[in-house]
Amino acid sequence: MVDCCSAPGLLPFEQALENMLTVVKPISDTEQVTLKNALGRVLAQDIKSPVNVPPNDNSAMDGYTFSSQSLAENNTLKLVGRSMAGAPFTGECKAGECVRIMTGAKVPADCDTVEMQENCQVDGENITFLSARKRADNVRSKGEDIAKEQIVFLTGRELTAIDIGVLASLGIDKVTVFRKLKVALISTGDELKKPGQSLNDGDIYESNSQFLTSLLTKLGAEIIDFGIVGDVETSIFTAFKKADDVADVVISSGGVSVGDADYTKTVLEALGKIAFWKIAMKPGKPFAFGTLTKAYFFGLPGNPVSALVTAHQLALPALLKMQQVNREQPLTLKAKTTQVLKKSPGRMDFQRGILSQDENGDLQVTSTGSQGSGILTSMAAANCYIVLAAEQGKVNQGEWVKVQMFDKYLQ
Repeated sequence: MVDCCSAPGLLPFEQALENMLTVVKPISDTEQVTLKNALGRVLAQDIKSPVNVPPNDNSAMDGYTFSSQSLAENNTLKLVGRSMAGAPFTGECKAGECVRIMTGAKVPADCDTVEMQENCQVDGENITFLSARKRADNVRSKGEDIAKEQIVFLTGRELTAIDIGVLASLGIDKVTVFRKLKVALISTGDELKKPGQSLNDGDIYESNSQFLTSLLTKLGAEIIDFGIVGDVETSIFTAFKKADDVADVVISSGGVSVGDADYTKTVLEALGKIAFWKIAMKPGKPFAFGTLTKAYFFGLPGNPVSALVTAHQLALPALLKMQQVNREQPLTLKAKTTQVLKKSPGRMDFQRGILSQDENGDLQVTSTGSQGSGILTSMAAANCYIVLAAEQGKVNQGEWVKVQMFDKYLQ
């Protein structure tokens, strides 16, 4: 049986994504920010290290440092000084001598090896070494982690907390990043109410802008929330016109179907050039993309799961390109299903699943249950998509399927 919502002319998912990525252009404006404000920002230039890390040969442990040649001639050396982190030994360590050294402290120029204190016997200034050591043992070499002038991060890197620590270790306090993408959010529908408001008969709480805000925050976008707009054509036109004036991207949810009160398509055709797609995907067939006077436009379905899946699978890759993020491809795996999966040929299906391991350590995936486009808990319970090709039919228990793990934007 063919998918009842499938019909000739639906744009294949892969083609829709390719078309969008061909159309959208990256922003090029940059700004300089301090490290404290750099989390999640996208580098606009390569980072070269101005220093060696570590800046000098240093000790990997507490113990004694010496020339390996000295220990080859005599296993008892004379203690002549101490090297501490931040207070290095500045004297001379001659043949037959050694220096007390702490973890992270600079290895004196005359020394090349470190022995841990547990393998030494101390008798006043005489230090006896209980085992042989090779040259450079327990020494962290200068530039071992990062060499001076080495490229550490490339343009397009979305900075993480660890990245910021690395930059700080290089003495870098400011970085040049691309400016934040400006994204306007519009929710349409007379039935929508904000969380915290009272519901009248037939009303529902608006949730799409809430998860979109969270997703866009992780992207580092500047969010301009136009709130809920009723199903009045003039109101929708005004909201979209204002959004087009202030944003790089306008994202709406609802109003892209074919109902009597769905005015979004009419408004968008008046404001710009719309490639109004019905996409061969489930959930999320009604999806619109196009260009307004100044901004790009993404029209998401109103049902929450459809809105979330299309935002993640279609809009997000385009937004990442615009923000100049070097996006890694989503992690995809193969797993066996633990139950029958309902599917009719016609549309690519992004079912929600839970990936785990069986008693043998093999990957298995279980559906989160009802896959209706209004069952938002099916996303909350999941850690992956079960991606079923458009031509795929019913999947039997134990069959292998493609699994796409949720990325950081959904976590």
